[in-house]
Amino acid sequence: MPSEATPSLPPSSRPRLGLHYYPDALHYRECDLKTWLPELKAMGVAWLTLLAPPDRAIPEPFLQGLLQAGIEPILHFRMPCSHQYHEDTLGLLFKVYAAWGLHYVVLFDRPNQRDSWPASAWAQSDLVERFLDIFLPLANQALQAGIIPIFPPLEPGGDYWDTSFLQASLQGMQRRGQSALLEALHLGAYAWTDGTSLDWGAGGPERWPGVRPYSTPTGQQDQRGFYIFDWYIAHSQAALGAPRPVILLAAGCRFDLSANSLSSEAEELEHAASNIAIARRLGVSNPSRENEEPISPHVLACNFWLLATDPNDPMAPQAWFQPGGYHLPVVDALRQLASGEELGSQSTQSQPLPVPSWLLDEDKAPGENKPVEEPDAPAVIQEPAHSDPKPSTAHPIAHYLLLPLHESGAAEWHLEAAKPFILKHLPTVGYSPVEAALAQQVTVVGGAQIYPEALLDDLRRGGCQVTRIEGDGTEIATQLASS
Repeated sequence: MPSEATPSLPPSSRPRLGLHYYPDALHYRECDLKTWLPELKAMGVAWLTLLAPPDRAIPEPFLQGLLQAGIEPILHFRMPCSHQYHEDTLGLLFKVYAAWGLHYVVLFDRPNQRDSWPASAWAQSDLVERFLDIFLPLANQALQAGIIPIFPPLEPGGDYWDTSFLQASLQGMQRRGQSALLEALHLGAYAWTDGTSLDWGAGGPERWPGVRPYSTPTGQQDQRGFYIFDWYIAHSQAALGAPRPVILLAAGCRFDLSANSLSSEAEELEHAASNIAIARRLGVSNPSRENEEPISPHVLACNFWLLATDPNDPMAPQAWFQPGGYHLPVVDALRQLASGEELGSQSTQSQPLPVPSWLLDEDKAPGENKPVEEPDAPAVIQEPAHSDPKPSTAHPIAHYLLLPLHESGAAEWHLEAAKPFILKHLPTVGYSPVEAALAQQVTVVGGAQIYPEALLDDLRRGGCQVTRIEGDGTEIATQLASS
C-alpha cells in the first residue's frame, strides 16, 4: 500500500542514549513531566519509550515537553495478538501524533511468545502469516500518517525462535508486495545482558555460524544478549538485501526479579558498570576503546530499562529511581558522563530524588528511604507504609467533573445531563485526566471502557478523592442529578 505521507526523520546526529519510562500508561501528567524532565536531561537522555494506550492519546503537553527538550518519544502499543484492530481508530491516533511532531510507533509486543496469543490461536498453523494479517494494516496506517512503524520486539529465543520469526516475517512482507512499508520499517529489539557477558553474540551469525534455532552448540554464542542487534541486522540484510535500522526498546543490565530480595551494593555497582560500558560504546563521553565490540551505526537508539515504577509494581526492584527517593549508582554515573566529567569516586554515591510526597515513606527522611537489610535475615521488598493515598503537592482545583471524550468529540448530551450537578457543586468541567489530577475531588463520568480503573487509581495515588458515575444514559443522568 503506498504511503500518503513521507515520514520526517529526526536529525541523524541525535545521541543514541535513551530510557524506558514507566511500565504503564498512567504517568503522563504535567507534574510527572516536571518531576522527570530535569532528570532525563541531566543524564543526557535523547529517546524515551512510552507505553501508549490504543484508545486514547497521551496528553499533548507531556509529549511536547519532551520534544522541546530534545527527547524523541517512541510510542509502544503493546496490544494483544488476539484479533484484528480497527484501522480507523488507531489511524486517527497516528495522525494526531504525527501532527504533534512524533516520528515512531511500535505495534504489538513479543508475538513470538505463547502468552501473547489466545491458546487456540497459538496452536494454529501459519503463526507468522496470521500475525502479519493484523500487523500490516496498522503499520500501513502509521506510514500513511507520516509515522515510522517499528516491527515489535521479540522475546530473545522465545517460544517461537525470534530470529526465525523475524526472518519469516520480513520474507512474508516482501512476498505480499509491501515494498513501501519495508523501505520505512525499523526493527525493535530487547537487548538484555541477563546472565551473559556484555559482548555475548557480537558479530552475529557470520561470527557464530554453528548456531541454529533452539540450538547453541558448546563454543558458540547466540543472539540472546546485548548484541542481539547484530543478528537482526544480518537477518534483515539476508531477507531484504539491505539492513533495517534497529531501536533497542529496553536494554542493558537489569536485576533478577526471581531473587525476591533487594539488590546488594555490589550488585548495584555491577549494574552501573555494565550499563555505563554500554553508554560509552554508544558514544557518551569518550568513544569506545579499540578492543571493545562496536555498536552498529544501524542502531539508532538504546533505551535502557527502567526509569521508574509505582511502589507496588512488580518491576519496582529494577527501576533506576526507586520509590522513596533512592536512585541507583548508574544515575550518578550517567549524570557525570553527560556533563563531560570523567567518572570518579563519587559517581556511585546515590542521592535522593525530589519526588512527590505521596511516594515517600513518611516515617523516613527523604535521604533514608532505601530499606536496610538485617544482617541475619533475608532481605525482602518493603511495602509502602500506608495503603491509603497520600496527598501530593497542592491541588489548585477544588472539584473537577471529568466527562467522556469520544473519537467524534464531546457529546452534548453529557453536558445537558450534568447541568443539575454543575449548578449544585460548581465544579471545573473538562475532558482531561491531566487537569483532573490537579483537583482535590474528581467526579468521573463513564465506565472503565472510557476511563480505565488504573487511571482512577493513579488519580487517587496523586491525592485526589475520586468518584465514578457510570451506567446507561438514564442511570448516569439520575446519579448526576442526585449527587
